[in-house]
Amino acid sequence: MNNRNLWAPWRRAYLEDLLHQASLNDDAPAESASFLSTYWAQPEHDEAHHVIHRNDVGMIMLNRYPYANGHLLVALGDARPTLLDYDADQRAAMWSLVDLATALVTIALSPQGVNVGINQGHAAGAGVPSHLHAHVVPRWEADTNFITVVGRVRVVPDALESMASTMRSALPTALARVKGV
Repeated sequence: MNNRNLWAPWRRAYLEDLLHQASLNDDAPAESASFLSTYWAQPEHDEAHHVIHRNDVGMIMLNRYPYANGHLLVALGDARPTLLDYDADQRAAMWSLVDLATALVTIALSPQGVNVGINQGHAAGAGVPSHLHAHVVPRWEADTNFITVVGRVRVVPDALESMASTMRSALPTALARVKGV
């Protein structure tokens, strides 16, 4: 039998935290539960939050619950639930950040492939449906192995702090590449 499921049991802690935050904020606006909005409002904590890059409209950060080593999130500072809730200039800014994030993982990690995607809405798998964000996930032919099958876990070989350092070191080269320098 050819089983190609992606088992990510560590994401349960993430989902449980989202449910906990939502229960704490039942009377508050939905945006208050968004860690993305919190991180956007706290640029002085970029290092602790593993924000790799920010500009005047958005940010690129490491996913705390990665599908693969170097999994990045891209979000605009303005929290909106769907892509079409943003105007054309904001969508262009979002895709420019996705371009940069893709260049960043390519330069920093030399993956054999990259997944880029958006989960828009709760039914589509969005963990933060009030704040649209893109995922940029570096992939390798062998990024799953026996432990994925036997233990139903994914092995992420680098700590977030180490990966953040690797990504920050590659940032100047990635910025130059997307600018065509």
